[in-house]
Amino acid sequence: MRRTPHRRAVATGALVAVAAMLAVGAQAGTGTAATPRPGAAHAVPGPGALPAELSPSQRAELIRAAEAGTAETARQLGLGAQEKLVVKDVSKDADGTVHTRYERTYAGLPVLGGGLVVHRSKSGTLKGGALKGVTKAVRTQIKVASTTPKVRPAAAEAKAVQAARALGAEQTAAAEAPRKVVWAADGTPVLAYETVVGGLQDDGTPNALHVITDAGTGAELFQYQGIENGTGKSQYSGQVTIGTSGSAPNFKMTDTTRGNHRTNNLNHGTSGSGSLFTDADDVWGDGTPSNPQTAGVDAAYGAQETWDYYKNVHGRSGIKGDGVGAYSRVHYGNSYSNAFWDDGCFCMTYGDGRNNTHPLTAIDVAGHEMSHGVTSNTAGLEYANESGGLNEATSDIFGTAVEFYANNPKDPGDYLIGEKIDLFGTGAPLRYMDKPSKDGNSADYWSSRVGDLDVHYSSGVANHFFYLLSEGSGPKDIGGVHYDSPTYDNKPVPGIGRANAEKVWFKALSQYMNANTDYAGARTATLRAAADLFGEGSATYNTVANTWAAVNVGSRVPDGDGGSVFESTDDVRIPDAGTAVTSPITVSRSGNAPGALKVGVDIVHTYRGDLVIDLIAPDGTAYRLKNSDANDSAADVKTTYTVDASAKAAGGTWKLRVQDVYAQDTGYLNGWKLTF
Repeated sequence: MRRTPHRRAVATGALVAVAAMLAVGAQAGTGTAATPRPGAAHAVPGPGALPAELSPSQRAELIRAAEAGTAETARQLGLGAQEKLVVKDVSKDADGTVHTRYERTYAGLPVLGGGLVVHRSKSGTLKGGALKGVTKAVRTQIKVASTTPKVRPAAAEAKAVQAARALGAEQTAAAEAPRKVVWAADGTPVLAYETVVGGLQDDGTPNALHVITDAGTGAELFQYQGIENGTGKSQYSGQVTIGTSGSAPNFKMTDTTRGNHRTNNLNHGTSGSGSLFTDADDVWGDGTPSNPQTAGVDAAYGAQETWDYYKNVHGRSGIKGDGVGAYSRVHYGNSYSNAFWDDGCFCMTYGDGRNNTHPLTAIDVAGHEMSHGVTSNTAGLEYANESGGLNEATSDIFGTAVEFYANNPKDPGDYLIGEKIDLFGTGAPLRYMDKPSKDGNSADYWSSRVGDLDVHYSSGVANHFFYLLSEGSGPKDIGGVHYDSPTYDNKPVPGIGRANAEKVWFKALSQYMNANTDYAGARTATLRAAADLFGEGSATYNTVANTWAAVNVGSRVPDGDGGSVFESTDDVRIPDAGTAVTSPITVSRSGNAPGALKVGVDIVHTYRGDLVIDLIAPDGTAYRLKNSDANDSAADVKTTYTVDASAKAAGGTWKLRVQDVYAQDTGYLNGWKLTF
């Protein structure tokens, strides 16, 4: 995908080569969850925050309950009268906490970029538990002046087709009829058209270019690619057992134990679903690319390992969590050096690579592509700018996790991306997680220019973070591969173990990230996940924060007795001229609080003079941080207060109390922290 100035481009997850999109998958996790290397001791996550495994029927029941309560939830969140909620996904923690992801509509129109996740405590009724917090993609109220467009749909369609041709599309099919939407991803809601253009991209990958056009001015607001690039004898994994069905002489490559995933042969075509692989004796392939079944074995094996990984490690049954399998298509095109995920067909597609002899069906590639589907059905990270880099990195991270999980001696787990498929003909992998810049293009660290890189290169920041969080910095040999991972500030980080890092990233993705999350937002999301799993201010929590600092996202935190920084990043709406609201932080620390306790406050508000702010100690003692001031018309409170709390025990639940005492202006608590 090509970038143009000031334009975001969303979802292309293929495995493209060299100067185009390098969207392969990383490698994955071992057998049961990853275990630390001998001598490494890592924290054990609190069991309550781990995912509860939901059967398809249990998930469906939670979705029905959420759908029945959408009106009440909208009221609790203070949404406008024209806004409605549509349930997209639901997950549940072992302690009963339910996280429901919603899309929004406005006056019956889909709102693009307006998703949110509502977090509720355990409840004994279908009406849901108490509201614990909400994570929003955009915080502005959804509202447009009119839902009557000034631009004709035909003009939007013509602009979309022109955009596809400008990207070098080989063939451009007729665009689908534009649909009217509200575009909110840029923060200011706009009435718009969404048009999807089909055909083929310039490298032969199917085209599903989504173009968002302002319905008032005709200007292009955004575009993204809907195609996300990225016993048998297999080519890469040796002799493996795969799930099949049927009986002699008509066995089928359909895995009835994993949502009826099927593997089809496109026979070098570029459209349609292909034909299902069948066999007379249930012995498939011969390990060579000349046998068409061989690539099918690799694809089927990768699909089953990915299914098992998500189910056994994260409690998710299938890409959507609904127990339904996707399907795989192999032998796409001729010498097509890519693989991709397509939401439209709910399928993975694999080319045969150089000279049709290097099919892109290795375990990490399969895990990578299917993880694009998981991202699409959870956070929905837009495939451009920093969110696009996070989308690609998520597929690399879980592709890596699947490879480790498979624990296959022919393709052992490592932190190299696509090392088996030899895409360049040099034996080099596509990407390196320990030091991404070794590929000549990827970023090791965040900078203000990272969002301008191709998403396969901006992904380096998150890939580097994940490696450091898993294994720590410095030189080391793991599984016969030598790594040497640097840090931005030249300070070491210890790592928390790959199993813990996987759990933190999945929880952040599925419960706290959204379509517009950038690297700063990813830090916030993973810290929320770490707080749930290991406790705010714990050594593991602080390691997550310091590992982000090691890739130049945020700053390091001191790490002392039980941890020195305790933070809440939950949004809390502040009622206009209403009752006070509180946000709790539980501190696990012995002794008394310091005489210079730092209280960092981040409040978004249109008139900060309306606000009265107090710190409440565990014993109920209130420390006034800020009085109201009718003459202080500035916006927001983003400052750190110092409190002498030396007479109080440090341990317990501290609260920040905020009250808006004057009418008209509104806002919310974005987060706060205590530094001991």
